[in-house]
Amino acid sequence: MLKKILRGLFTITGLILGFIIGKIVINPNYFPRLSYINSSIILKGLFLTISTLVFGFILFLISPVITRLILTAVDYMEKSIQKVPANEILFGTAGAIAGLIIASLLGALFAHVSFFWTVIAVVIAVIMSTIGADIAVRKREELMALFVNIKKPSGLKDKKGKNALKGEAKVLDTSVIIDGRIFDICQTGFVEGSLIIPNFVLEELRHIADSSDSLKRNRGRRGLDILNKIQKELNIDVQIYEKDFPDIAEVDSKLLKLAQVLNGKVITNDYNLNKVAEFQGVPVLNINELANAVKPVVLPGEEMRIQIIKDGKESGQGIAYLDDGTMIVVEGGKRHIGETMDVIVTSVLQTAAGRMIFAKRKEDMES
Repeated sequence: MLKKILRGLFTITGLILGFIIGKIVINPNYFPRLSYINSSIILKGLFLTISTLVFGFILFLISPVITRLILTAVDYMEKSIQKVPANEILFGTAGAIAGLIIASLLGALFAHVSFFWTVIAVVIAVIMSTIGADIAVRKREELMALFVNIKKPSGLKDKKGKNALKGEAKVLDTSVIIDGRIFDICQTGFVEGSLIIPNFVLEELRHIADSSDSLKRNRGRRGLDILNKIQKELNIDVQIYEKDFPDIAEVDSKLLKLAQVLNGKVITNDYNLNKVAEFQGVPVLNINELANAVKPVVLPGEEMRIQIIKDGKESGQGIAYLDDGTMIVVEGGKRHIGETMDVIVTSVLQTAAGRMIFAKRKEDMES
């Protein structure tokens, strides 16, 4: 619909432009040789009609190209603006307006000097608006704090002790809600800002909870229980995002779009979603990466006491586990399954799935 409207507008513009150019061409002051056209009303009317139709037809033909360029520019600006926080846009606009006002006052003082000054005034206006926008964006935190201090009486505390200046919004995906560790992380106070629970994620959880598969049904109900605990027991702002993106089918794509709209971050433990988000430039907080980061550091040469649980993939290997689930591969441990022994760490491998420790029996290292 928009393309048809723009094509019609460009065609009308071409018709008007053709009529104006035709009037200029037959004007004796510009083109004396064509002044004879004015002597005949029929020639004049015919010339203006042809000129109007020609330019209208030209713009009608090239309007799809111009429309495509305009829509591409608008789409680029929309995506760029979505990545910019709302407070930056607000303060940048206010700063630009302030710069234009100052430039217009300076221009009014010297407007009578010459035409050359008009050109300079335009340049000054552009420079001042740019400087004003840049200063306002750089000083936005101080300006916001100033407005908050003016509006808010001293000693007045926010509801539930929440900070006045909140952090970035955190959008929860289905997997991290079902996982449940997000509740413990929020309980520690390490997560700042609002937790955003999209309505389409709630719908997905409800469908999982209503599944005929008992395993899926239990996972869905666990996710709903975790959401209730987060909302009732945590001293953190939790918001339900009601709006949807009907033109986007997949829930993961909707999550990334919502994070761009809110200029927030996605909290997940989905490896594939993490990679897609990185490709699209959306910040992600991965619970699994956090869990791997806070595991105790184990260095080659350290000694530990473990119990061999099962045999490994390679010949002679035995497998053990630490309390946090970290796998330990013990060379020559297959024949000691079920035994508790001292081992020495030989190397540590960090993978996307987690940390893996390779070790040897202490007796084998000493012999």
